[in-house]
Amino acid sequence: MKIITADYTYIDGRYHKAYAVAFEKKIVAVAPVETIREQYPDAEWIEKVSHSVLYPGLINTHVHLEFSSNKTTLNYGSYLPWLHSVIEDRNHLTETCTTEMMIEACQSMMQSGVSTIGAISSMGLDLDACTTTPQRVIFFNELIGSNPQTVDALYDDFIQRYNSSAEYTEKRVTPAIAIHAPYSVHPIVLKKAVAFAKEKQSLLSAHFLESQAERQWLTHSKGEFKSFFDTFFNQNRATTTIEAFLSGFDGYPTHFTHCVHAKEKELEKIAREKHTIAHCPRSNRLLGCGKLDLQRLERLDIPFSLATDGLSSNNSLNIFDELRAALMMHHETNLHMLSLRLIRAITSDAAKILHLNCGQIAQEYEADFALIQLPEEPKREEDIALWTILHTNQVTELYIEGERYI
Repeated sequence: MKIITADYTYIDGRYHKAYAVAFEKKIVAVAPVETIREQYPDAEWIEKVSHSVLYPGLINTHVHLEFSSNKTTLNYGSYLPWLHSVIEDRNHLTETCTTEMMIEACQSMMQSGVSTIGAISSMGLDLDACTTTPQRVIFFNELIGSNPQTVDALYDDFIQRYNSSAEYTEKRVTPAIAIHAPYSVHPIVLKKAVAFAKEKQSLLSAHFLESQAERQWLTHSKGEFKSFFDTFFNQNRATTTIEAFLSGFDGYPTHFTHCVHAKEKELEKIAREKHTIAHCPRSNRLLGCGKLDLQRLERLDIPFSLATDGLSSNNSLNIFDELRAALMMHHETNLHMLSLRLIRAITSDAAKILHLNCGQIAQEYEADFALIQLPEEPKREEDIALWTILHTNQVTELYIEGERYI
């Protein structure tokens, strides 16, 4: 039995002063320090850090590791030029992205307190890294293919990758399914994949309405995507519509990524079907996609997580960099309310979205903790979330399943 304490402990959305947490692999008890001292007189007490705040381990629900070698190769500023550059430089980026590089990417996320990731795997190249890292990994095997002549082979490859990832559940890896996007997955394949997810009771994720170009293509088979599909796939019409794609997930809650260009009727359907959204503010900015309207999500009661996306569309995987970007991007929202909401988006809300027994400091939850140290004692308790976001780059301590890794 071990006991960890901090000046403040984040419990159920609030900051509690002078609390302690007793834990083994799971959390045994959470109470004021003196209560824990009386209950567990023989436990090992971890030395307290000054100006500290104890959080649950942080969660990055959507990250691509397979393009971690990108620094200055891909074309930023607009979605289609970026997508062109991904296709043109795909071989170079995957060949230079070693397992060691992807492990380093996982370690960099751990440095920023991330104990759980949702890894979107296009080719399965990141499986070794994901089975090596001590983090919890929801391994989203991604399915892509809009050409009827190739979809069977691509689906078979997807099934093989899914089965491979299912062999590592003892290493905190959970197999899951990702649909690439409505413009890139044939409706027949989507139907098979959703049925497979239901059969396996697997988590399901999908990119959705990331760019205006995607919306224009799905609605009118026109715009920038028209020349893209003509050039690369000899295809002149979209294979689905926005409504048909979204309806393909009816009855099975799905974690949709981006949704920047979703209109009210689509968001209302997302809310009705109990879907959720992953918000990637820096990726959206760098690819010229615009800004997700968080106020609409709040009004419709749509849960959302905050995620970094991958280094193909970001300059770091530091979750605190992402938090700061979101804080500045959503300038119309009350600063303190937004800070608290963003902390929820990488803790309890993210855990619920991924169906995990973590993300909260409470009895019987996994003993995953991120301890941060503020530069000085906070003067006002209501500012702690804001100071955490503004002043933290790396955590002081990180625990996963009761074991300390930082």
